[in-house]
Amino acid sequence: MGKTREVKISSRTIYSKYCEIYIEIPKDLPQEKVEEWLFENEIKWTDAIDNANGQATLDFGFGLGDGMDEKDSEHEMRFDIVGEQYGGHI
Repeated sequence: MGKTREVKISSRTIYSKYCEIYIEIPKDLPQEKVEEWLFENEIKWTDAIDNANGQATLDFGFGLGDGMDEKDSEHEMRFDIVGEQYGGHI
């Protein structure tokens, strides 16, 4: 029998990507209807956010903060109306 044993060493590291895009929405759209409008008009922004995400750099950590707070989710998206204190998850 040999004098050594083998040990497996494992590591798990969490990285995140963060990106932003800006799109125009109708001025007369009530705040509470913005989330619905974004779902109905995904064609206007999904390619842009996918491209921005592809270009974003990897950052060490969970990427929480600035409204990103779903620590158990693998992916999180939100909207914030510029110049207004209103937003939420999509």
